[in-house]
Amino acid sequence: MVKRLRILGIDPGSRLTGFGVVDCEADKASYVASGSVNSIKGSFPARLKMIFRSVGEIVSEYRPDVVAVESVFMHRNPSSALKLGHARSAAICATFQLEVEVFEYAPREIKQAIVGTGAATKEQVQHMIRHLLQLEGDPSPDAADALAAALCHANQRRLNRMVDSATAVAGLK
Repeated sequence: MVKRLRILGIDPGSRLTGFGVVDCEADKASYVASGSVNSIKGSFPARLKMIFRSVGEIVSEYRPDVVAVESVFMHRNPSSALKLGHARSAAICATFQLEVEVFEYAPREIKQAIVGTGAATKEQVQHMIRHLLQLEGDPSPDAADALAAALCHANQRRLNRMVDSATAVAGLK
């Protein structure tokens, strides 16, 4: 019997945090839900609270087995990088209620897994997500990035299983 794995992908942002949920069964991913947490209004602490509460609600509703989150990348502006780090932390902490494992992927790694190049544009990621998940329209850029993080993890998980299987057959384990 093949076990379903539900993956929550998160694309953190201090103003828009994307989320995407996919189910994986027998190496096939299917779309469950996606969207964005809009935290544009209010003071920075109020925006972090909005991210924390909203991601907590998403986790409660969709009950993921694992979480895949985009890691922090270097900004030209240190203040922006710091704010992104805070938003990312608020989102990750909101997943702790289920005690699920959190996996981190670099933006270039996610783009490479989905589009085939780490330098892919947001439009290219949206297009591939639409194609891979057979969606009727393009998801928002933040939701597409979150779905891409979830699919990146699904791909990595599949590859790890293949390597483990090959290693066991070769008698190396």
